[in-house]
Amino acid sequence: MDVVLVTGGAGYIGSHTSKAVAATGATPVAVDNLHNGHKNFVQWGPLVVADILDRDALDAAFEEHRPNSVLHFAGLIDSAESVANPDKYFRTNVDGTRNLLECMRQHEVTKMVFSSSAAVYGNNHNTPIREDARGEPETPYGQSKYNAEAAIRDLGADFGLQWVSLRYFNAAGASPDSEIGEAHNPETHVIPLAIAAAVNGKNFRVFGTDYDTPDGTAVRDYVHVDDLAAAHIQAMEYLDQGGTSDAFNLGGGRGTSVTEILTEVQIAVGKAVPSVVEPRRPGDAAHLVSDCKRAETNLGWQTRHSDLENIVSSAWAWHRGMGSFRSAE
Repeated sequence: MDVVLVTGGAGYIGSHTSKAVAATGATPVAVDNLHNGHKNFVQWGPLVVADILDRDALDAAFEEHRPNSVLHFAGLIDSAESVANPDKYFRTNVDGTRNLLECMRQHEVTKMVFSSSAAVYGNNHNTPIREDARGEPETPYGQSKYNAEAAIRDLGADFGLQWVSLRYFNAAGASPDSEIGEAHNPETHVIPLAIAAAVNGKNFRVFGTDYDTPDGTAVRDYVHVDDLAAAHIQAMEYLDQGGTSDAFNLGGGRGTSVTEILTEVQIAVGKAVPSVVEPRRPGDAAHLVSDCKRAETNLGWQTRHSDLENIVSSAWAWHRGMGSFRSAE
């Protein structure tokens, strides 16, 4: 049976993808330091509590479990925090990736799917954004993902690594059976923050209502986490079939405004979302949407769960069942 090493396997997208890996008959082995991950999210294979910066611990995980391939999710994701502490982000996201690559070289593991981000593009692009758009990261977080992609490409070439880099837009939603969902601490994502505001009666912060968009609020591209998980399975199959190493966008392919999200959350929760309007944040674009044709053509990927109603209703079902909205304040 195939064994897949899943770094960050106790996290939001890593756990959903581990569930999808197990459904194929393979064994996902989660490697996670549990700083942002959740032990109870690891339900479909073993958990190795380790940091990707700890080379000895990584070597031990490879030696014990002998994976055939790697899904690399481990990393830091808070753009605002990255501005305040860029060194932390470059150490974890870039040096940690280099460390993982050296372990893969040593243990002769030559297939990797990398959890990247649309943040590698920055905000100064016409939309929809294609993979050939110039990389202009706006934050240390985006730059760290950009640099990690370069490390995978350049260091991987030395030992015949086959890789896929998946550039997510805005991951959202929860497992339809409510087994796992989104629980960051602190929470920075729009939908769980809006749910928390509706439940707790605390103001949701709307950053700008004067954008050149239909309702004046910023428009972004949201994709359901289960659609992201499916893309990782298809990316592994693509590599197994000899596919060329490449980067692929993953998004819903449509724009959703902040106002539309608040309206949908109100419908799902049954309570209005109290909000306060604040000035635009520096560097925020009015409209960012993905072009996912390359993933559709090469991976056979299509979104199945990414309509806004399903994203919000699945998120609310999980938060309601877990009471996790308290941690999203």
